[in-house]
Amino acid sequence: MHLLIVEDEVKLGDYLRKGLVESGFSVDLARDGIEGLAMARSGNYDVMVLDVMLPRMDGFQLLAGLRGSRPMPVLMLTARDAVEDRVRGLEAGADDYLPKPFAFSELLARVRALLRRGPMQEVSRYVLGDLQLDLTTRRAVRAGTRLDLTAKEFSLLALLLRRQGQVLSRAVLADQVWGMNFDSETNVVDVAVRRLRRKMDDPFPDKLLHTVRGMGYVLEQRASQA
Repeated sequence: MHLLIVEDEVKLGDYLRKGLVESGFSVDLARDGIEGLAMARSGNYDVMVLDVMLPRMDGFQLLAGLRGSRPMPVLMLTARDAVEDRVRGLEAGADDYLPKPFAFSELLARVRALLRRGPMQEVSRYVLGDLQLDLTTRRAVRAGTRLDLTAKEFSLLALLLRRQGQVLSRAVLADQVWGMNFDSETNVVDVAVRRLRRKMDDPFPDKLLHTVRGMGYVLEQRASQA
């Protein structure tokens, strides 16, 4: 498998390349965004590990520059407290993110998980039944009616659509949408889900957002109950 690392921190970049090569991968390393974009466009990579903060062109600009090129899974590296960076990266097309500092074993596990998904397709629009979401225009529409969503509600819906059919725990939602560790004493996730459901599900006969007791939430079409 052929990987591309785009990381300007010399020690970290060299450390990641060495570790991934020792783990059996072929690895190229770019030190800035422009070099990384050129290599991503011309190379045949299976996964890209992409830092957000890069000289000459940041990670978000690099992702934008890849639109229309050969799609590949992207693992984005972010600062631990940069919540908006994580959300923005996922909305821009990153498939996963890993906050710094991190253990190499976790990065390796995430890279392998992305590889197991198989060939990726660049997706900016998601459809589930009569629900449509466009990441480029940031529009969500249900049965022809545009949904008036807040930024967090849009991010929550985008995550649920990306992983439709999968039960997502409150901890996963709290981490990937709010960048916070889930505290059982807080109801931020449940409140946001209720608000999203009120706009996306309540006005329509077919319900898409379901609660799985003791586990979390899942977005999927279910057969109508008799």
